[in-house]
Amino acid sequence: MTRDGRGLTVVSGKERPSEDAARTEEPMPKLLSVNVGLPREIAWQGKTVRTAIWKHPVPGRVFARRLNLDGDGQADLEGHGGEHRAIMVYQLEAYRYWERELGRNDFEYGQFGENFTVDGLADDEVCIGDRYRIGTAVFEVTQPRVTCYRLGIRMNNPQMAALLVSHRRPGFYCRVITEGEVGEGDEIEKIADGPSRISVAEVDSLLYSANHDLDRIAVAARIPALSGGWKGSLEAFLQAAKTGIRNGNPGLASSASSPPAWQGFRTAKVAEVHRETDEVTSLVLADNEGLHFPSALPGQYLVLRCRPDADSPPLVRSYSISGASDGGAYRISVKRGAGPGSRHIVDATLAGDTLEISAPRGEFTLRPGGRPVVLLSAGIGVTPVLSMLHALASTNAESPREVWWIHAARSAREHVFAREARQLLAAIPESHSAIAYSKPDPADELGNDFNIRGHWDLASLKELAIPVEADFYICGPSSFLKDMNRDLISLGAPHDAIHQEVFGPAEGIEPGVTRVEKKIPHSPLPPGTGPMVSFARSGLAVPWDARFKSILELAEACDLSVRWSCRTGVCHTCECGILGGRLRYTPEPLDQPGSGNALICCSTPETPVELDL
Repeated sequence: MTRDGRGLTVVSGKERPSEDAARTEEPMPKLLSVNVGLPREIAWQGKTVRTAIWKHPVPGRVFARRLNLDGDGQADLEGHGGEHRAIMVYQLEAYRYWERELGRNDFEYGQFGENFTVDGLADDEVCIGDRYRIGTAVFEVTQPRVTCYRLGIRMNNPQMAALLVSHRRPGFYCRVITEGEVGEGDEIEKIADGPSRISVAEVDSLLYSANHDLDRIAVAARIPALSGGWKGSLEAFLQAAKTGIRNGNPGLASSASSPPAWQGFRTAKVAEVHRETDEVTSLVLADNEGLHFPSALPGQYLVLRCRPDADSPPLVRSYSISGASDGGAYRISVKRGAGPGSRHIVDATLAGDTLEISAPRGEFTLRPGGRPVVLLSAGIGVTPVLSMLHALASTNAESPREVWWIHAARSAREHVFAREARQLLAAIPESHSAIAYSKPDPADELGNDFNIRGHWDLASLKELAIPVEADFYICGPSSFLKDMNRDLISLGAPHDAIHQEVFGPAEGIEPGVTRVEKKIPHSPLPPGTGPMVSFARSGLAVPWDARFKSILELAEACDLSVRWSCRTGVCHTCECGILGGRLRYTPEPLDQPGSGNALICCSTPETPVELDL
C-alpha cells in the first residue's frame, strides 16, 4: 500500500478512500476486490507445503459457485473449502489495523488469503447466519476463519494465527446460497439477519479464548448456518458440562478423563511378577508406602520411568493397565520386544524392585451408558480392553450391558489372558466371544480354543452379527486398527462410536505438508547442551538445543510423528501429556492446555521434561 499526493491509498494499482475521507460518511458496504489463487507447492522450513494462501485480484466479473469462485482452489480441504467455507472474506479496516500494528505498508489485496476484500462487514458486527447479496449471488456467513500457519508464511510472521484471534479480527467464511457473478465495486446488500445475533468475533472467542460462556455457547451451537465443525466444537463444551469431566479446552482437544491424580512421577513397588506367555510378563505395582493408588478409568495407561543402569538416561515407556482399575494397585502387561524398555522389564524386573510411574492417563476409556459394548483386540492390544472387561463384569449387576469380546492371536501359545477373559465373560449374562487364530498349532481346537482360522475381516464380522448401535473399542497393531475401522464403518457403525488406542506414537497431523519417506526417530546433530527432553512413546531422550524455537521443532528435527496446525498455541492440535518438568511458553497460549498436558508448538523446556509423545 502507498499513499499518493491526492490523499488516496493505492492497493495493487487500485484507489480507495483515505481514512479521513472514510470517516465523513458511512456508505453501503462494498466489494473492493475479488481474489483467487490455485494450490501450489512452496519450500518452508525444510518441508514442502502445498497451499493456496496466495490470492491475487482478478478483473471483471467472476462467477461464484457452490464450492468456490471460478479460478480459485483450496489445497487442504480438511481446514478450508467445502460448501460452508466456499468464500473467505476480510475487511479493509482490518488491513489498516494491521498496517499500524505491524508497522507495514506493503500489503496488497488478497494478502490475508481472502477471496473478497470488502469495505465494511466488521467481524464484531457481522453475525453467523447473516445473508448478503453481492452482484447476482447471495452469500451466508457460516464461521470465523480457521487458524492456520500458512497465513504466517504468507505474511512472513509466524504469530499471525494467534494475532488474528487475540486481536478479534479473524475474518469469516461464507457459503454460496445463490450462485452468480460478482465483481470489484459491487455493493453489498444485507438481505437477512442471522438468528440469535452472535457475531463472528464472539463465536471465535467462545472457542479459542479462555472465557467460555456456556450460555452463549449453547445459543451459538443452535444456529443453523454455523458450519458442522464449529457446531461440534461448541457442543463438546456442553457435553463436558453434562458429564462433569472437563480438562482443558474440550472444543479443541477432547478429553474424556479428569486431570491426572498426581503430577510427575511417584515411586511404586513391584508387588508381583507373573509370566503370562513366553513373550508377555505382568507386573503388579503397589504404592511404595503401603497406600492405595487412586482408581483409574478402564482403558487408561501408565508411564513408567526406570534406569537399567546408573550411567544411562532413564527409560520412559507407556503401558496400558491390564487388570481391574479400582483395586488400589495397577497391573501392567509387557510384551518383550527389541527395545531396551521391554527387555529390562521382562528380563530383569523382580518382585520387590521399585519403578517410577505416572498417574493413570489417556482418553481411550469405557464410556458410561447402556449401549452394547464391542471390545476388539489383537495380540498385546488386549490389555486396555481387558481392563474394560473387568469393569463391565464387576458392574454387570447394577448396569447390565451386552458385551462382545473379539480377539485375534497367532495361536493358543500366544493367546494371552485367554482363561481370565473367559472367567470374566461368564459373569456377564449377555456376553459373546469370538477368537481368531492366524497360525494355530496342531493341538489348538477349532470351536474350543478359537472360532475362525485367519484374520478378522468384513465377511467374518458380518457373520457374527454384532450390533452396529454399539460402542466399539479397538486396540492392536496399526494395520489391525485400520482394517477394523474400515470394516466397522462398512457395517454401518457411526464414526463417533468407534474408539481406538494406538501403541506408540500417534499418527501425525501436518496439514499441507507433502508426504515424505518416514524415518526412524533419531537425535538431531549436532547435539544440544540444554535440559533433557524425553519423548516417552518414541523411546527417545535428547538434550534441548536453543537453535530450535519450540519443542515441536525439536521433535520434527528428531523425525518424530507430530501433530500440529497453527504452531502458535491457538488450535491445541499439538497438545500432549507432560509427565514431568517445567515449560516456558512463547507466545502464551490464548487458552491453557488441560492439567497434565502441554502445547509443544509454543513452548521450550526450563528443566528436564518428559512428554507423552
